[in-house]
Amino acid sequence: MPGSLVSDLDGVLYLGGEAIPGAAAAFRSIMDAGWQVLFATNNSTRTPEKVAEHMETAAGLVVDPAAVITSGMAAASLLCPEDSPALIVGEIGLREVVERTGCATTEDPREARSVIVGLDRTFDYETLARAFTALDGGARFIASNTDVTFPTPSGPVPGAGASVAAIAAATGRSPEVAGKPHSAMQDVLCSRLGPGAVWVVGDRAETDLALGTAMGWQRILVLTGIVSDPRLVPAEHRPDHVIDSAADLARLLL
Repeated sequence: MPGSLVSDLDGVLYLGGEAIPGAAAAFRSIMDAGWQVLFATNNSTRTPEKVAEHMETAAGLVVDPAAVITSGMAAASLLCPEDSPALIVGEIGLREVVERTGCATTEDPREARSVIVGLDRTFDYETLARAFTALDGGARFIASNTDVTFPTPSGPVPGAGASVAAIAAATGRSPEVAGKPHSAMQDVLCSRLGPGAVWVVGDRAETDLALGTAMGWQRILVLTGIVSDPRLVPAEHRPDHVIDSAADLARLLL
């Protein structure tokens, strides 16, 4: 009986602009077999539409943007009218999904009622100072995710969590975290998942596998991203299955 699969993207389907060999074909086979597949990424730099475009360009996998959930969307789901306007520490994808909720954005930290932080590859001292000013003035502090690294074809690079940690250190405040494995992402996923068993596949213990642990889902670890040695995964998030890459997913699930 087909079930549902929640899959990460970076380190699972592709690394940057490079496809993981065989991964797209495996996902196509699983979807053709009647499985519901949702793609949940802690990368907030793109909108769901741009993520879907990148999936097609980088890996040749065509999906409906409605099957894509980003940590930016999870962060935006936490917002209420009192959090507007928001100061965005992140890239265009995060800004756009926040604005889609009706929340205004601002570049003036003295106006900001919330600070939302995602991966920002232009993060510098001025950005840190603006976030500090807004949070020091009482703004709400939301992190799209706290992944300290981000997988690329040449190895890990600093992720959104590095920027979040700098802001937290400067302000002495801890953020509300929206992305995997936290409750905001759980809620967005559960609002879209159909009935039946759910499996989660990813390359990180503290996000993908921890999401499976929290939700009671079957956990699949791939070794093409952050984790290369499953023995290093903490006992509480030990995967139910370990595969070399997502190319092996169809053989596991079908």
